[in-house]
Amino acid sequence: MTLIEVLIVMALIALILSAVVIGSGQMSSSRLRHSSTMITGAIRVGFSRATASSKTVRLVMDFQDNAIWLEEGDQPHLVQTKDKSGTGGAAAATVMEQESLEESGRILKGPTAPRTSFREIDAMGLVASDPGKGHKPLERGIKFRQVQTAHDYEPRTEGRAYLYFWPGGQTERAAIQLKIGDSGDENRTVTLIVAPLTGKVTIKDGAVEMPQPQDDSEASDREDPGAF
Repeated sequence: MTLIEVLIVMALIALILSAVVIGSGQMSSSRLRHSSTMITGAIRVGFSRATASSKTVRLVMDFQDNAIWLEEGDQPHLVQTKDKSGTGGAAAATVMEQESLEESGRILKGPTAPRTSFREIDAMGLVASDPGKGHKPLERGIKFRQVQTAHDYEPRTEGRAYLYFWPGGQTERAAIQLKIGDSGDENRTVTLIVAPLTGKVTIKDGAVEMPQPQDDSEASDREDPGAF
């Protein structure tokens, strides 16, 4: 094989590898968009379900399985802000949450109000007959990077995060960050910003922190341009 032939082969290999890398990046970006759309749809359903049923509903976001689903409370639920367990004052649903609640109980002794229990609901709004079957995984290779809602003590990066919806049409302010794989590159991240009064979702490129309004005008989302 002559030197010219070797150079031609090397050029072809480089061209093929470049095409593979570009194609892979486009597929990952597409999966990221699809996952964002799925979560946006779930937020819309949760918002509508709480209004229609007059019950508290929440969206569960599981970091371990990178999946989402909806749950409904067995009683009206007033979210506790800055709750270190991450449940917002609801009953524990995981071992991690139970341990956190027990630790809080050792620090803050005394009687406590009954905690709301939540059960998974299916697409029809009925209690799921086979819990877990209706969990919706994010697209392959897409993961939760960080989730923060108004009731969170700090942004959550493990376990489960919850976004609550209440009768009358209201949810929590939230920032849901999704990433491609295990990359820490913010250019491979998108953030879903949830408006509390309307439930509208704005999708932004990069890792965006949850807005912290300083006054009533900033807290209002009546002019929020976001859309489902």
